[in-house]
Amino acid sequence: MTAPSPHEQQADQAAGPLPLTAEDVEAAAATLAPVLRRTPLHRSERLSEIAGVPVWLKREDLQSVRSYKLRGAHLFMAALDEESRAAGVVAASAGNHAQGVARSCRELGIRGRIYVPGTTPRQKRDRIVAIGGDLVELVLTGDTFDDAASAAADDAERTGAVTVPPFDHPTIMAGQGTVALEAVEQLRHEHGREASTMVLPVGGGGLLGGCGAWLRERTPTMRIVGVEPAGAVSMAAAVRAGHPVTLRELDRFVDGAAVRRVGAGPLRMVQAIEPELLSVDEGAVCTEMLSLYQVDGIITEPAGALAAAAVATGAVRGLTADEDGEGDVIVVVSGGNNDVSRYTEIVERSLVHEGLKHYFLVTFPQEPGALRRFLDRVLGPDDDIVLFDYIKRNNREEGPALVGVEIGSRADLEPLMGRMAASQMQIERIDPHDPIYRYLT
Repeated sequence: MTAPSPHEQQADQAAGPLPLTAEDVEAAAATLAPVLRRTPLHRSERLSEIAGVPVWLKREDLQSVRSYKLRGAHLFMAALDEESRAAGVVAASAGNHAQGVARSCRELGIRGRIYVPGTTPRQKRDRIVAIGGDLVELVLTGDTFDDAASAAADDAERTGAVTVPPFDHPTIMAGQGTVALEAVEQLRHEHGREASTMVLPVGGGGLLGGCGAWLRERTPTMRIVGVEPAGAVSMAAAVRAGHPVTLRELDRFVDGAAVRRVGAGPLRMVQAIEPELLSVDEGAVCTEMLSLYQVDGIITEPAGALAAAAVATGAVRGLTADEDGEGDVIVVVSGGNNDVSRYTEIVERSLVHEGLKHYFLVTFPQEPGALRRFLDRVLGPDDDIVLFDYIKRNNREEGPALVGVEIGSRADLEPLMGRMAASQMQIERIDPHDPIYRYLT
């Protein structure tokens, strides 16, 4: 990324002042220093080998509330006057912002009500209550973050409590921007290297806007990449439209980044920063979560693995070392609040994405030996039936079965399909994009 041209600077001025500056982020870092845990910057040998350049993970999953969200929440709440503190606070969150608010309530002695969608993983809900203690009331409402945000806004209007925004506020963005400042300084002073690219997850845009504000002024040649879940590309939609838009369809799986509508302030920063915006399939995020856990020993939530997934899949293109042998990439691991009960779904989505698990509707004649013929004629030596759902009907000559098959490698699919065709059985493959997959994964 190059420094803003005079034309671009004039365009910025014409559109009004930006929500925050690098100085705002640096002031935030000074305020937050006594409160934050300075999370480590770890080199990932696995991702470095994939990318061909050194890849460093900024471990915000090791923050005291297991995500970067404490930064913005605490900065905002610490700035409240006594009257506002006495009125209390309300917040809406998919889980991580709520934990940051809960921790700040406890640290600052402020009462708060936190609204989260009913789909928020239990692990996050339990942590909110444990962190906030008696000062925090947790309220479940609706199915999405936007439902929770609407309920929190109603509460604030009714009670006079102060709303702590999750992303659309300059102070919140300034706090989140300290992630970039901290990571760049760590790479420079602890490892003697300079970063050329920073890859960040994108939900409402607060992290991208805050980090981008600091990087744009202090490291203007830095390449900034924002990564959204494929099922929740609200920032890309806003950039195309020139204003925040509300997504009609939303895949809630990457709950920490599944936002229907980005903030106006973050969008304003993104328009000035002009980062590359990418999207990554939710299945690829699941694969990366498993790799982070099994290879790197890192437990992440889906949003926490989002940026790393973009590097692992090659979605971030053109990563090369410069003439000095440096082309280092900083990847923000934004959170580690994952519910262990979700791993069944994570493995399932990963297998489907990798092309290793497939579902079929197989029509069997209702006679002895039908299943045996299917096993002998269709399955290969490395194929495994992992789901078989069939109910015999006495008044029919044949009946359908839902069959899930896990194969050893992608290359095994074509031979499997060939054997199915040669078997002359009535077999229909279920397309992964078919709505029925919502009931299977």
